[in-house]
Amino acid sequence: MRQSDEMRQRAEAASSIALDAGYYVHSLVGPGALEHTYQAFLAEEIRFRGVPVRTQVPIPVRHRGVILDVAYRIDLLVDEALVIEVKAVVRPHPIHRAQLVSYLRLSGHRIGLLMNFHVEHLKDGIQRVLNDW
Repeated sequence: MRQSDEMRQRAEAASSIALDAGYYVHSLVGPGALEHTYQAFLAEEIRFRGVPVRTQVPIPVRHRGVILDVAYRIDLLVDEALVIEVKAVVRPHPIHRAQLVSYLRLSGHRIGLLMNFHVEHLKDGIQRVLNDW
């Protein structure tokens, strides 16, 4: 199995677990909390389900051989394969999706989830985003 196939399978498995965890967190907390609250709850719920998660993962950006500290950070990196961008906004903006696309490209990951918890039904706040390299 090629490395990219293995990474894709891990990302798909992580997506399923992250979505289940997200639904649980949303039912527990509801739509009115702050973004960092959802991020912390979601990370802990995914860990509780046995999957490793890193939060606020810095993305190094290289330009002409120099690493630039431009403060890009992935909200959640699940099983080193899935990027999750957590939002808690009334009205999502296209820049939120563009931000996730940028994080996928800069980090070299292929699959991401944009999860906006400030919705009545979480299914209405989820977008799956692919980096088509």
